[in-house]
Amino acid sequence: MPALEAAQARFAAHNAQVVGISVDSIPSHLGWQKHSIGKLSYPLCSDFYPHAQVISRYGLLREGPPVPGISNRAVFIVDKQGKVAWKKVYDLPAVPDVNEILEALKPLA
Repeated sequence: MPALEAAQARFAAHNAQVVGISVDSIPSHLGWQKHSIGKLSYPLCSDFYPHAQVISRYGLLREGPPVPGISNRAVFIVDKQGKVAWKKVYDLPAVPDVNEILEALKPLA
């Protein structure tokens, strides 16, 4: 998340908006921002488990080891018509590559 935060101007140059979502609670998100990752300028939504409705619909909820109920890391680029134009799921603990995401945005400009 810090890498996405640091690249906000680069995303804006591609007319793109970053939105995060996780299965963690809002208090957990606030704790991350206060004690770990720093304040985020983009929305970080909570899809708190056991509900995980959005994350489940995208096929990202982990049911088994190492910890059931967490989600895989992924990036989805949604076009102006609301359709998924690009996606990539990352093996934990890998983090999304900002440059790769920016390249994927180019065809949508």
